[in-house]
Amino acid sequence: MTNTSPLLAGSGLPAFSTITPAMVSADLPQLLSQLEAELKALEQNLEQRFDSSEPLRWSQVMRPLQTIGEALRWSWGVVSHLNGVCNSSELRQAHAAQQPEVVRLGNRLGQSRVIYKALCLLRDRPAEPLNPAQSRILKAELLSMDQRGVGLDGDKQSAFNAASERLAELSTQFGNHVLDATQQWTLRLTEPSEVDGLPERAREALAAAAREAGDPDATAAAGPWLLGLDMPRYLPFLTHATNRTLRETAYKAHVSRASSGELDNRALIEEILTLRQQQAERLGYSHWADLSLASKMAEDVPAVEALLEELRVAALPAAQQELTDLKACAARQGCSEADQLAPWDLPFWSERLRQERFDLDQEALRPWFPLPQVLDGLFGLCKRLFKVDIQAADGEAPIWHEDVRYFKVFSADGELIAAFYLDPFSRPASKRGGAWMDECLGRRRLNDGELVHPVAYLICNQTPPVGDTPSLMSFEEVETLFHEFGHGLQHMLTTVDEPDAAGISNVEWDAVELPSQFMENWCLDRSTLMGMARHWQTGEPLPEQEFQKLQQSRTFNAGLATLRQVHFALTDLRLHSSWTKDLGLTPNGLRLQIAETTTVMAPIPEDHFLCAFGHIFAGGYSAGYYSYKWAEVLSADAFAAFEEVGLDSEDDIQATGARFRDTVLSLGGSQSPAEVFAAFRGRPASTEALIRHSGLVAAA
Repeated sequence: MTNTSPLLAGSGLPAFSTITPAMVSADLPQLLSQLEAELKALEQNLEQRFDSSEPLRWSQVMRPLQTIGEALRWSWGVVSHLNGVCNSSELRQAHAAQQPEVVRLGNRLGQSRVIYKALCLLRDRPAEPLNPAQSRILKAELLSMDQRGVGLDGDKQSAFNAASERLAELSTQFGNHVLDATQQWTLRLTEPSEVDGLPERAREALAAAAREAGDPDATAAAGPWLLGLDMPRYLPFLTHATNRTLRETAYKAHVSRASSGELDNRALIEEILTLRQQQAERLGYSHWADLSLASKMAEDVPAVEALLEELRVAALPAAQQELTDLKACAARQGCSEADQLAPWDLPFWSERLRQERFDLDQEALRPWFPLPQVLDGLFGLCKRLFKVDIQAADGEAPIWHEDVRYFKVFSADGELIAAFYLDPFSRPASKRGGAWMDECLGRRRLNDGELVHPVAYLICNQTPPVGDTPSLMSFEEVETLFHEFGHGLQHMLTTVDEPDAAGISNVEWDAVELPSQFMENWCLDRSTLMGMARHWQTGEPLPEQEFQKLQQSRTFNAGLATLRQVHFALTDLRLHSSWTKDLGLTPNGLRLQIAETTTVMAPIPEDHFLCAFGHIFAGGYSAGYYSYKWAEVLSADAFAAFEEVGLDSEDDIQATGARFRDTVLSLGGSQSPAEVFAAFRGRPASTEALIRHSGLVAAA
């Protein structure tokens, strides 16, 4: 491409800081029309080949398709990435304006009868034998095209395409509403009694927010303090603030986000669910859940329901006991409402009981987990298990914010194999919440034989550094970093050269969390944790008794935590398999019905959690939220392989790590997840390890 626009570079690392909203508006239409022309030329070329009845080659069909797909993924991927980490109203508008055209090209590609015919011919009568990875790619590609409406005619296809575009638009709107609702709610606190119980670090975060909002003299000690609904401010407040009335105010604001006024997502939810049902029916599925599961590891809705029921039955009695224990703890500490605990009391009393039972103060542990040391520990673990050397390469790559870091990954013999960006800190005004891994560049071999190394984006939202104090992480933030790095490892350590099966590409959605959840297990491995937990000022290692407490508290409230995930997963599954407007129930009404058997404390009237359930309405988890638990079965069983050889048996650990790298991390989507798992474990997965790790055996 001769254009000099950095948005149309199409290869290499993007020049983030030079890409503007104006470029998105000016350059993307140009790219889309060029790709449309390339697609037409490819179709004409293939039609001529059909006439000759010569068998087709992979390079004649898939290579040009991959070239078109990569050009779109590269440019639109940069825009979507910046929209998530450097959000502004201008960029948001430019993104929203181009999105329908991007969806349109995707539909045009996915609905090309010529391409579909070519793929079928390639599958049934290839000029040279396909390898297993290529066969799997073709199978997934054909299913994807079926699900994009390639088999639909005339009006039916037009209606399908209009609904696809509308769904993409609704999804973006939904996410923007949640972002805006989260940002717009703040509460200015001026009395010390209002922040009583908050750790120093949490008070400083609220004072910093107040300073940013126009109180230049705000201090942690004297205030004022500005409370918000972003996790770094909200969660510590709910966990530690002794002022119950304010906890209630904050909780109600959080669970009712985007459920009223201009940002109300309720009508959007009904429209999204209705459109998805219609789309599924147009494609011959009985509902959206069947469509979703057709491309996943789980066989069908009953298989998912069976797993969730197994976990629910194990978790419910444990959760009931945990709630009883919280009430007893509140009563012991003279709390008048001990018998009538409300949802805004649970994090507060959970923290009190955790301290009482394990004498574990999560906040007090932060000084032992400064980000630089945690990274050293994580990189050391990767060297130990997977024989890779990770080195800082700041300044060697363009970045989008001064907080962003860049690292390179080398093999044991010093060969560059991958790289990644790390954007670790919360920026509520311009960066969406949560944590994620995304693809900057995927591994691929170019036509001239040159290898493109994979590059990952790793995005977290942890506590930023304050003054000379580094980012001091909570243990949960450490687990989140390890989790996202697990995704990054699968992306970066792949050995598959076919881009459509390299890394996380073509990995079934319900298996994609395997490496991420697997990595979380190492946070409580003695040599990993004790190797990185050193006090940031004194260098003292984490005291042994604190390590023991962390280990013992691993299954603390695991019943409640498991039940919460089952509640989310079942709600998602039923909304997409049994909810329709004719049901006589709102989506929230259906959720409340499900809550009767999946919660131990009924949701309050203000609770409109679905209005902020971005995973299923603005992300890729529709009829797929169960994937977290499905993959957790795989990840717990995978970690059990290391437990079985002995976590202190270094040779065996390294051999098992090498096997994990050569299967789960290496093979990507080139084989089915069941085959990949069996290659690592020597057998199919079992739920035993997950239920044991969750401490639910006694209750099961």
